Amino acid sequence: MKHYYTPYILSIALFLLLALPLQAQDAEHVRVSNLPHVYITTFTGRAITSKDTYVYATMWYVDEQDQVTQYDSLEIRGRGNSTWSLAKKPYRLKFHQKEKLLGTGYAKTKKWTMLANHGDKALIRNAVTSLMGERAGLKFNPAAKFVDFTLNGKYVGNYQISDAVDVRPHRVNITEQDLPLTDASNITGGYLLEADGFKDFQWGVDGFYTWNKWVPIRIHYPDDEDIDSRQQNYIQQYVQHFEDLLYSDQFADSEAGYRPLVDSLSLAYWYICTELSGNIDGFFSTYFYKEQDDPRLYWGPLWDYDIAYNNDNRTDRGGTSNTLRQLMKDYGYGDLKQWMQRMWQDPWFASLIHHRFDQLVADGIEDYLNQQIDSLTDLLSQSVDLNYKRWSINTRTLRERVLYSTYDQYIKDLRDYINQRIPFLQQRFAALAPDDPTPTPPEPQPIEAPFDAHPNYYYSIHNVGAGTVIDIATNSDQAVGNARNASSESQQWQLLCLSSGYYHIVNRATGQALTDPTPGESTATTATGTQLAVAQADSTDSRQLWQLVDQGSDRYNLTNAHTDHTANLSGGSSQNGTAILSYTNDERNASSNNRMWQIVYADSIHSTPVGIDAHTVAEADIDYALAYDPASCRLHFGSDQLSQLTFSATVYDQQGRRLATFAATSDFSLASYPRGLYIVSWTFAGRKHSVKVVR
Repeated sequence: MKHYYTPYILSIALFLLLALPLQAQDAEHVRVSNLPHVYITTFTGRAITSKDTYVYATMWYVDEQDQVTQYDSLEIRGRGNSTWSLAKKPYRLKFHQKEKLLGTGYAKTKKWTMLANHGDKALIRNAVTSLMGERAGLKFNPAAKFVDFTLNGKYVGNYQISDAVDVRPHRVNITEQDLPLTDASNITGGYLLEADGFKDFQWGVDGFYTWNKWVPIRIHYPDDEDIDSRQQNYIQQYVQHFEDLLYSDQFADSEAGYRPLVDSLSLAYWYICTELSGNIDGFFSTYFYKEQDDPRLYWGPLWDYDIAYNNDNRTDRGGTSNTLRQLMKDYGYGDLKQWMQRMWQDPWFASLIHHRFDQLVADGIEDYLNQQIDSLTDLLSQSVDLNYKRWSINTRTLRERVLYSTYDQYIKDLRDYINQRIPFLQQRFAALAPDDPTPTPPEPQPIEAPFDAHPNYYYSIHNVGAGTVIDIATNSDQAVGNARNASSESQQWQLLCLSSGYYHIVNRATGQALTDPTPGESTATTATGTQLAVAQADSTDSRQLWQLVDQGSDRYNLTNAHTDHTANLSGGSSQNGTAILSYTNDERNASSNNRMWQIVYADSIHSTPVGIDAHTVAEADIDYALAYDPASCRLHFGSDQLSQLTFSATVYDQQGRRLATFAATSDFSLASYPRGLYIVSWTFAGRKHSVKVVR
């Protein structure tokens, strides 16, 4: 007797098999601790013996939920300098395509590093330093994701997945230059550089030496395969100009010296983190970068801190191997130390470091680092036991200054160093600083204003998600979301665009300005949650300056110049009185309706606005559109009421350079311009529009 239902049973069984979570089908790839686990098997089991030649491999990543992701066509090679000679080796991974290996908020890229941290018995010095940099406010801090690692079937210990130091979003996020260059290319940036004590570059190709102090500078971006001689010459001459100013007779002059060519905040906090960690190689390998059309050098990211925090036994630093009571500017290694010693001769720099460090201490850097050490120690507890079953915990592997028999002793040594280092640095920085007042904070950077706010208009600011508007709470100075009331003057704001490109947002009812009162120093992702408020209007106060970040469709983020936080409607609630918070500024700005706002005309300061005909037809009543003809490369507006389009449109190239302006009743041709992306921008009836056109 035939069983006609048999194929259906087999189909159902196959469906159920395929529908099972991957870990149920992959029993050999499992976690051995609470951490994720990385399994890598090279092609034919080939050993990894080179820092230059990649070996093909397959990788399985087992996450915290035991989901297994397989990556084929992975390549792996060695990395590091002195650490490559150790038994537990660090590696560089290169995926076949860009992968968001660590998930949301991290880079999507092909290249990642696997740090062994073998010279650091605590295993967390690099991670602690990255967290320190984030707390201090440095923009780019390498990821620190801890995993267990099995290579070719053999468990090799606890590893840290981290970013490679390269140029891309969520890493060193600066402008990527044209590839290939054209005659019109802007070669002022971005550049990623390293003062490279290993001199691991080819002079004249991807590196050079400065003429005054013979500092070796490696060019990491553009890389050696892409860099053009024009870029090499530009950045070499630029760095040389900086060094010339640093060693000129007027080096301490605020205008004629080196100061206009440095970003003071990144310089201060990079230097402070180097000193706080006691990294004697901090000036031996130092990263810095230059952005396009920005005259300043920025410092960071912090990188390679496994021998910091008194974990180095070299003894030629004043006859002692203990860095606890030494300044790295005096006893560290590296040619860049000469630059730092010269800066310390500038009273402005000495005062900058003193006051910025005091502020960092007042904001709780000591408690913060201790909390992070506690958190990391708890996280790694299971993996640490496995790691030190594989490797000896009391045998010197690199330059460990002291050896202990337990992991807890290494953690205590790290913690004690930080807790004793902070008061020492406070005392030394205070002694070295002049009696000058706190250095003047840097001015906000000029930016392009995305919204053409008319000075004679009041606007209401609507939350995209809830539809409520920014208002002032009754009997307080706090900013809240309330239902729109067209007659309420406390819901109307003047948006005054300053020459810097920032907006000063002043309330009609009170004359006060919207401000972010977040206490202390913050970064885009830290110290968030303070409720916005209003204060006596002062356009020189950076807490009252706001950048409007265009998210398209007439939606904007309001980002504060001082805190780098964005305005957020708490919980997205439409209830009256909902707090508007100083909130996290990250990639969710483009998707979270709570953080996006629409700016709508509310009233005129004059009965008939200057330059505006009171009988002008409202934009909403005119049906028009921008058109592009690919055959003729012609841009023009189309409308049955063309004569009432009284504005002009501006055409920009992809780098934001203005090419031309044409009247809406006329047209413009891109035929003489190279192929690429162009932006057309115009403002009509107080609303700004931008359209991308591909030539």
